[in-house]
Amino acid sequence: MYGMEVIIKGTMQEAEQKTIEALKTEGFGVLTEIDVQATLKNKINIDRAPYKILGACNPKIANDVLNIEPDVGLLLPCNVVIREVADNQISVSLIDPEAMFTVVNNDKVKDKVSEVKAKFVRIQKLIEA
Repeated sequence: MYGMEVIIKGTMQEAEQKTIEALKTEGFGVLTEIDVQATLKNKINIDRAPYKILGACNPKIANDVLNIEPDVGLLLPCNVVIREVADNQISVSLIDPEAMFTVVNNDKVKDKVSEVKAKFVRIQKLIEA
């Protein structure tokens, strides 16, 4: 699998707020936010359930990795998907950094990826708490 998912009860807004707070505890901020539901409705008149993509970044780790492997920016930021799966049921999925970075063949980068994975596991636990 390429993501780490947790299902929580509540609204999209509550899930997004809880996710952003959990990311902050591990030093991540949200650089981008894409409202897929609104974009698809606006661009091609498609109705779909609420769906957002957050681009999360830990500036310290990102800088360290970019210093090791400058083109790794192609893989940044780390995406987090928040989507409604049922009434009062929200899926929060974090990219599995180990899966995402399999294309990078550099042991120094892999050490940083393991650090991000550990942080994401803790974030996932905070979200589901």
